[in-house]
Amino acid sequence: MPTAHPLYHADVVPLPVPVAVASTQGTLALDLQPNLDPPEAPVGPARPDVDEWAFRYVQAAVEIVGGDRPVSQLVRHTSREVYADLERRATLVARAGGHVPGVSRIAPVRARVHSVHSCAPSPRVAEVSAHLRYGERSRAVAARFERRAGRWVCTALEFA
Repeated sequence: MPTAHPLYHADVVPLPVPVAVASTQGTLALDLQPNLDPPEAPVGPARPDVDEWAFRYVQAAVEIVGGDRPVSQLVRHTSREVYADLERRATLVARAGGHVPGVSRIAPVRARVHSVHSCAPSPRVAEVSAHLRYGERSRAVAARFERRAGRWVCTALEFA
């Protein structure tokens, strides 16, 4: 009777033969070819007049949300979506504080814009980040302004 090879056992199932797989399976498919296109124009700082204007706009928006001024003061410089959001925020803060939105209230501390930083992705767009101080606390606001019909219009406003 033939004897089995000492390295093999009768109950062992042989492993399947390895199958070749694509070189990108399980990894990111990266294009490693050099990019010969000219680089895009770098994003540069916005003009100083935009910084000053954005500073005043953000200060007004913060005062609206805090209930110190009516939202209607920014209607010409605000998109419909941002206007509706400002109105909603002012109403919620007024309801929580027990005052009427847009009517001057007595508050021990008011939010103030501390600094504004902007960049211009294109000549007709300015993106702004603002640092707010509210007593000892800080908040951030991000805004996007677009040039429309000869004036800057806030098309996005986010509080953080």
